Amino acid sequence: MKLSQLIQTLGITEFHLADDPDITGASPIEAPQPQTISYIEGSKFASHINSTTASALILPNDPTLQQQATDRQLAWLADPQPRKVFAQVIALFYQPFRLPIGIHPTAVIDPSVVLGQAVAIGAHVVIQAGVKIGNEVSIHPNVVIYPDTQIGDRTIIHANATIHERTQIGADCLIQSGAVIGAEGFGFVPTPEGWLKMEQSGQVLIEDQVEIGCNSTIDRPALGNTRIGHSTKIDNLVHIGHGCQIGAGCILAGQVGLAGAVQVGKRVIMAGQVGIVDHVKIGDNAIASAKAGVHSDVEAGAIVTGVPAIPHKLFVKATAVFNRLPEMYQSLRQIQKQMGVERK
Repeated sequence: MKLSQLIQTLGITEFHLADDPDITGASPIEAPQPQTISYIEGSKFASHINSTTASALILPNDPTLQQQATDRQLAWLADPQPRKVFAQVIALFYQPFRLPIGIHPTAVIDPSVVLGQAVAIGAHVVIQAGVKIGNEVSIHPNVVIYPDTQIGDRTIIHANATIHERTQIGADCLIQSGAVIGAEGFGFVPTPEGWLKMEQSGQVLIEDQVEIGCNSTIDRPALGNTRIGHSTKIDNLVHIGHGCQIGAGCILAGQVGLAGAVQVGKRVIMAGQVGIVDHVKIGDNAIASAKAGVHSDVEAGAIVTGVPAIPHKLFVKATAVFNRLPEMYQSLRQIQKQMGVERK
């Protein structure tokens, strides 16, 4: 579409049209292409304005960057959240593959299953007794859904995912390939004769608009439920142990691992490979930096780093001291030598 049409579609009110180029898609600022639109998130990337071959740019509300683009005779549009606008542009030009509505003849569906309207079910899907599936749900090939599961409207389950018994999944969820939801939690009781298996009779509850990445696992508990809050986004290869309670709007990056019964507040961010000990409580808006090992409760709004995790500012100070240890050790050796103290 013409750039002017794109601006109108996006509802942008601040823009500069050096011309009105055709826009065929989006491109990253590091690899721009003609007839595409790219974005600059801030002054850190200002140098790209001087070299970009993109036909238009999405800029922040920064007069300096806007003037720089104007001087290059580049078309631009501005918004306080340029990355958000860029995401909207991508959505306009790209739509992910969707299964056609209907049931593939190789699917195995128990007669008791309740299907909503406009459902799409792919090849070799297995849906067992007592399952209820909402309207416009898409279930890709080789998905297995155990008995008495409920799946809300417009949810998409990608190939090879497995949904275990009694799991409840809300509306507008996205479950990526290979995810396993509702499998048995890791529950064993030590006895003189060895480990006694504790049956996991609980269930997993996934609220609306949750996304779960490839090969992630969410376990059901012995009793009660494991709950994932509204709009939480879970990356690939994440493990959520039995009985965890995760609040709304959280982000869990790749390879995060939560032991059993962890309680996570709202809008918490866990970077890659964060590990949380069982029964720990994480307050609202807290952040755990990459590889943090969280062994104790974290207050709301806190940022923690390291193993074991400590307040981020303290970690930075400790790291500065750690980097100086060789120098400090040499100084200590010299002092010991001057004092005639033997090295042990």
